[in-house]
Amino acid sequence: MTNVQGTVPEKYESVRQTLAASIAGGGDIGASFCATRNGEIVVDIWGGHADAARTRPWGKDTIVNVYSTTKTMTALTALLVADRGELDFDAPVARYWPEFAANGKADVKVSHLMSHAAGLSGWKETISKSDLYDWEKVTTLLAAQAPYWKPGTAPGYHAITQGYLVGEVIRRITGKSVGTVFREEIATPLGADFHIGLPASEDARVAELIPPEPGTAIGSSAQTDIQKNMSDNPGVDVGETRSRAWRGAEIPAAGGTGNARSVALIHTILANGGVAKGKRFLSEEGCRKALELQIEGTDLVLGLPVRYGMGFGLAGGIIPLPSQNSFFWGGYGGSLAIIDMDNRATYAYTMNRMVGTTTGDMRAFSLAMPMWAQ
Repeated sequence: MTNVQGTVPEKYESVRQTLAASIAGGGDIGASFCATRNGEIVVDIWGGHADAARTRPWGKDTIVNVYSTTKTMTALTALLVADRGELDFDAPVARYWPEFAANGKADVKVSHLMSHAAGLSGWKETISKSDLYDWEKVTTLLAAQAPYWKPGTAPGYHAITQGYLVGEVIRRITGKSVGTVFREEIATPLGADFHIGLPASEDARVAELIPPEPGTAIGSSAQTDIQKNMSDNPGVDVGETRSRAWRGAEIPAAGGTGNARSVALIHTILANGGVAKGKRFLSEEGCRKALELQIEGTDLVLGLPVRYGMGFGLAGGIIPLPSQNSFFWGGYGGSLAIIDMDNRATYAYTMNRMVGTTTGDMRAFSLAMPMWAQ
């Protein structure tokens, strides 16, 4: 069986065996999984290869683009800024970003941005892949356009736009980019190897994402104009994640790079009442803001029943979670982050063989779920 390295207590040996079987059977090429309890790492495993040709072993410090699992880091950064009194989620976005009030958006709240309810699931003006690297252009376009639907009335996944929207609010408040605030106030103090804007010095550690099978990629089943706009403007090109431009840019809804260890470690902040590695990052009340239901219903973009809190998906939707006070989000291809406040636990999975999902798949859940019952 495939050699999976790392740390696993004997009672969770089945988790190691599950990852090894997935790699041996081709479900995974390379992957990592990490779980924490009470702020301490319990399981930390990795295996397989970092490239499609299987020439580079997936090592302890291999990192990979996790697409929308990045949103959890952006949400945490916003929760941090709010917890210290600088950001009011109930305030209109225009309080911090006056230009945003254009085209009927004066009453759109920051909470609408956090919960995919702002009606700005994509750009109305045609943009290119390279425009995603131009922060001023894409945020200016979003500020100027009218919503696709009345904000606050329905959820609709802001797959790429959410990061720019929340990130620009953070930038207006702090004077720093979301990636900078995240690095200085969360990742670096924790020693967590997650990056919103990856330095070129780390490129050699990045695993190669392998696109989903033809016909299963994001947008392949898009039917409505809103769904087509999200997936086609610009189209999702997995190959772009291998470029220095993508890796170095701050794309706070999709461009983050890390591994399961870093994702699980960072979210111990939320799972443990705001404290991680002996340092207080947020108040317990500030952490629990993530659990406050903002909107629920059938997502206009995903076409799935959802329950959105402040930046995360909540229990009660289609995704199984370990407790009622749990929340999650996943990335295109299969990466996943779960935070369980009741059991002070976190679970994270990152991989390079992608499947056509945006909310996690059974590879991640088959690793996490056996731990919920013990």
